[in-house]
Amino acid sequence: MEYVIRISRDNEAGVWIAVNDYIPLALESESLDNLIERVRVAVPELLELNNLPLARYISFFAEMREEVAA
Repeated sequence: MEYVIRISRDNEAGVWIAVNDYIPLALESESLDNLIERVRVAVPELLELNNLPLARYISFFAEMREEVAA
């Protein structure tokens, strides 16, 4: 089993956000590295709490949007 975690950057708030609706997971952190570590810890706990199949893999897909100066 593999779970896909979507990561995006909220520039206005200055944080990275990790989301998976199935698990359910929603975390944020100022650091991408810190966020990934928090996800690694939280996913097994959430899977157990929600009686979901354990994950062999977690895939991360990150997105960051920047405005291009004119």
